[in-house]
Amino acid sequence: MLKLPLEGIRVVEMALAWAGPGAAMILGDFGAEVIKVDLVNFWQTTGRGTFARPSKEFIMCESPYSGGYPNRESGKHPWNVWPIFVGQARNKRGMTVKNLKEPKSRESFLRLIKESDIFIENNQPETLDKLGINYEVLREVKPDIIVVRLSACGQNGPYSGFRTHGPLLDSLGGHLSLRGYSDVGADGTSECTIADFLGASFGALAAMLALFHRHKTGKGQLIDCGQLETLPLCLSEAMMDYLMNQSVHTRIGNRDVHGAAPCGCYRCQGEDDWVNITVASEEEWRGFKKVLGNPSWAEEERFSNAYNRWKNQDALDKLMEEWTVQHDKYTVMHMLQKEGVPAGPVMNAADSYSDPHLKARGFFEKVTHEDAGTHLYPGMAWKLSKTPLSIRRPPVRFGEDNEYVYKHILGVSDEEYAELIEQGEISTEPAPDIP
Repeated sequence: MLKLPLEGIRVVEMALAWAGPGAAMILGDFGAEVIKVDLVNFWQTTGRGTFARPSKEFIMCESPYSGGYPNRESGKHPWNVWPIFVGQARNKRGMTVKNLKEPKSRESFLRLIKESDIFIENNQPETLDKLGINYEVLREVKPDIIVVRLSACGQNGPYSGFRTHGPLLDSLGGHLSLRGYSDVGADGTSECTIADFLGASFGALAAMLALFHRHKTGKGQLIDCGQLETLPLCLSEAMMDYLMNQSVHTRIGNRDVHGAAPCGCYRCQGEDDWVNITVASEEEWRGFKKVLGNPSWAEEERFSNAYNRWKNQDALDKLMEEWTVQHDKYTVMHMLQKEGVPAGPVMNAADSYSDPHLKARGFFEKVTHEDAGTHLYPGMAWKLSKTPLSIRRPPVRFGEDNEYVYKHILGVSDEEYAELIEQGEISTEPAPDIP
């Protein structure tokens, strides 16, 4: 059996929300042994849930932070099935310590670091100092350790102490100023957490490059990846337009920043069903008119060329939607694509699970989880011809691999292991006094 690209690499994860867990998940997908460290006596909000033991009223709220538990039930072990956690907890192992402020927990953690290659965290910058496990300490234990720190705004600078989540980073990074309709302010735009996923991707990439560097030099290093800085990097067009032309991009809805018209999202048959259509050339415009049966309005002077269509987009959008609303989104897509016109449906989660293309590529994978049950999970974003990737392990449960980690990695004896259970270091659930 072929080895996966990162097989033999061990990653320790002490992270929450999306960025840190997402970066560790990517490394796990590529074959690294990822060990998630959970604290028995301290609850990290947005680690395994907003609450360890959420109330029924909280679960019934329609929110990604509270909803999404299987069948709207928290079950016996809600910390194992929180939807945000489950989405990026695959291909990992899990172990517990009581509290990293206590000597015994800290000793176990540092012993694990000594046997590992990468440490990933995305806590507040001062957290590691408070716990006595900053980069200098970790490097003393493991000289070639690679430490990936994915805080919101980086480890230094005026914003370094900010406590944020993705939606605020979306604002600080400039993305919010570009999202939404021209007649609606920022208060009318839904939240977006793209910075978390960019942080996860850049963090995993940096970790792999640091492994390559260590392979050549024998030296580890500290990676400071401020999630805030990933956003302007991905908005280079708007950033450079201001730098070179002093032009500040604003909200344009679904319009094309390059001037293609029509370009927008149009209502179709069905409840809240939409299709995206973009016409970027005269050839595409002719194909569009043909699909609509060459309506007389399409020959009017105001739509006679690309510039005129761009100037009169509001009127054009209304006329187009009079046609799209008569058809379902897939019919519109197929009719227009047949004539060479770019068009595609606006997909929701249900559409994605039934999408023939994703099915044909085997994107969704069936996973059985002891607490969550059997479901189709979003799978791999990469297809490697020589080393195929897959969901090898379901989302990791709290303390699921304590025995493996303590006995086989740390070399703890059976007697010591029993003592650690008695001391509360080892558990399969958070402390009972945590709500």
